Amino acid sequence: MTGRPIPSPGACGCGAEGAERLERSTLRWLLAINGAMFLLEAGLGLWGRSTGLIADGLDMLADAAVYALSLLAVGRGTARQRRAARLSGWLQVGLAALVMLDGVRRYALGSEPMGVLMASVAALALAANLQCLALLQRHRDGGLHMRASLIFSTNDTIANAGVIVAGLLVTLLGSPLPDLLIGLVISLLVLRGGIRILRQSADGADGGLSSRSRGG
Repeated sequence: MTGRPIPSPGACGCGAEGAERLERSTLRWLLAINGAMFLLEAGLGLWGRSTGLIADGLDMLADAAVYALSLLAVGRGTARQRRAARLSGWLQVGLAALVMLDGVRRYALGSEPMGVLMASVAALALAANLQCLALLQRHRDGGLHMRASLIFSTNDTIANAGVIVAGLLVTLLGSPLPDLLIGLVISLLVLRGGIRILRQSADGADGGLSSRSRGG
């Protein structure tokens, strides 16, 4: 979003204190980006009657909470980082359940999502998440909480692309089913990410997350 390069912790030249300061700066940017996109996607999703946008917006809210928790974990040791990751994992599991329930409700009652709105807003969300990934790549060898954040943003880009495709299909087919299906897919991605983080934080091995998260 800012367009300004952020140096890697190793290039800072100011030791652990400088690395922690850099992490906090990155997390604040991530928190701001995801918080703003949650308001945009959830608000327009409700207005446009789109389960996919609402799901994507709730995913952004989950990430914003993750980054807020991660800010508390910076410089607090591995145990604190594990607790922050565990809380964020449970948050993702809970939000996934809410999205599934909303999808069932809309399927039962019927819905008429705005396909063009879905695709347009999801494209903005994709751009925002790509910026988040660029910020997080500089911390890919950092603590557990930073690598957990990388998992979340990676999942988000997949979800954004799915909402774009679903929006186009809603417009072309005149059917709400693509919107409902992408809402379900996003909820499953959120659920999967939350379970992965819960498992990895329970392992107690900080190094375990790095290899598994990069392997998908």
